[in-house]
Amino acid sequence: MIALHNRRHVLAGAAALSLVTVDEGAFAMLSSREDPRLEPVWHAHRVWNGVATTPEGRAFVAFPSADGPGMQVAEIGRDGTLSPYPDAAWNAVRQPPSPAGTFVCVNALRIGPDRRLWIVDAGATGIGKPAVPGGARLFAFDLVTNQPARIIDLAAGLKPRSYIDDIRFNGGHLYVTDAGEPGLLVVRLSDGHVRRVLDSHPLLTDRRPMRADDRLLTDNRGEPVQVHADQLEVSPDGLWLYVQPSCGPLARVPTALLDDPATPPARLAAAVEPFFDSGTTGGTAIDADGNLYISQPDERLILKVTPAGQATTVIADPRLIWSDAMWIDGDGWLWIPATQLNRTPGMNGGQLTVQYPVWIYRMQIGARPAPNDHA
Repeated sequence: MIALHNRRHVLAGAAALSLVTVDEGAFAMLSSREDPRLEPVWHAHRVWNGVATTPEGRAFVAFPSADGPGMQVAEIGRDGTLSPYPDAAWNAVRQPPSPAGTFVCVNALRIGPDRRLWIVDAGATGIGKPAVPGGARLFAFDLVTNQPARIIDLAAGLKPRSYIDDIRFNGGHLYVTDAGEPGLLVVRLSDGHVRRVLDSHPLLTDRRPMRADDRLLTDNRGEPVQVHADQLEVSPDGLWLYVQPSCGPLARVPTALLDDPATPPARLAAAVEPFFDSGTTGGTAIDADGNLYISQPDERLILKVTPAGQATTVIADPRLIWSDAMWIDGDGWLWIPATQLNRTPGMNGGQLTVQYPVWIYRMQIGARPAPNDHA
């Protein structure tokens, strides 16, 4: 087992922008500095939590309904206009929620290595809420016809309060995190077979308080927020899956064991090893050299963590309010949705304090995306 690299050692002693525990005065000092490398690109009057772009320049965003119901997937035009994707009918709001011809609750999207737009339907209207029967699905949309080329029902891997969170690709398999009931789903792409693994594993379970902007996050009832298996990335060589609950720390597990249905559960569980003490995390990305980009909403910064577990600060900026699922495109841009999720009722004690508009930024990092994950 490797050592758990401690972000406190990385950040301590690197000036005001790298404080780990931030008091109100220190946070005010940190939040006064804007970095010119961070370019504002698009804005919306809804909270979005993910962005994906194609090599041809199309761009798509996901809205998790954190600040109310409405359009869940949109394509962004070159002029910044938002159009429901694939159309308004798929994005229709139904009460009670129904999976018949509509999304229940989209939580993530990305362009897959097959150049299709993969959309993750969580299947429940929020973490801790009961899953809608038939709602937890993965959609692969053909970007020529804008029709679903494939739909994968995840029912075989669900538990009563599952909340399907995000996906990553690795050759013939696809990995899915469950943020509601801690665990992973392994999907065999050849036939859509779904297996649930690492059920309630400690390193996939939210076991410590989540914080953002130097504040404990609480739900609508005033209880501490819990987001179990959430962020995940696959190493460029396909040998490792990195995964964590939103509170951290980041762990890794050999994909060879994940992909083999014959791996005994105890052996697989023992193979999950701590990798980096990430702390509360909004989103991640990984580049072709295996460097991980990890957002830290408590300090409004993004870390770069090497395959050896060494971390540096890529950028710290007051505009990075809960940076969520990031995206690296083929031109070396890191796309960063600054979602303000920590200001939505489910993370803010039932109060909505989002300051609209909500922005997507980008910065040039001179890296390429991991080849096994997306186009």
